[in-house]
Amino acid sequence: MPFAYYQRLSKKARRIYDASDAVVRIDLGQTGPAEAACASVQAALAAADKRALKKASQALADAICDDRQVPRVEIRVLVKRPKDETEELHGLYVRADDGGAVIRVWMRTAERRDVVKPKTYLHTLLHEIVHHLDYDLLKLEDSLHTEGFYKRENSLFKQVAGELAKTVRARPPRASAAEASPSAAPVTEPAARKPTQLSLFEL
Repeated sequence: MPFAYYQRLSKKARRIYDASDAVVRIDLGQTGPAEAACASVQAALAAADKRALKKASQALADAICDDRQVPRVEIRVLVKRPKDETEELHGLYVRADDGGAVIRVWMRTAERRDVVKPKTYLHTLLHEIVHHLDYDLLKLEDSLHTEGFYKRENSLFKQVAGELAKTVRARPPRASAAEASPSAAPVTEPAARKPTQLSLFEL
């Protein structure tokens, strides 16, 4: 059953949605490097070490991209999540016209500035990596939030999260603000923030 916003899509966008929905897994040839990077991510979060978290997050993205033989994506780890009146921004994927891409993830919650839980952080990072793979691996014209998209995210989590993956059930597909504006899918939230605004959260 497609998500509700499917009914508002154009015929072209529905074809993209259907193609995305049909792919439910991303299988890695070798999981060792990604699993090691995931362990480093967890250690960095436990130590609240931003520099180590950035290095481990980049290593995880590189391991997945190299395994699937797609261009690497730059990872930027910021501190406190941006927040509006209703929600916090967990992650952001921005893709340039030339195919270059940047993923931003935040390591602390907006209100209490608590370090994000490892499961949540890893799901957020993998979510943004799946957007990257939609373009460079699946060759989709757009990266939409479909049930297949969330299944691909969960398939990666189960492969790379090691013991952490055994302690949690796969998350059900979720609706997001981006689904209300699927044409903005390269950015996983309604609007990208300008670098001058993002710098406020890099302190």
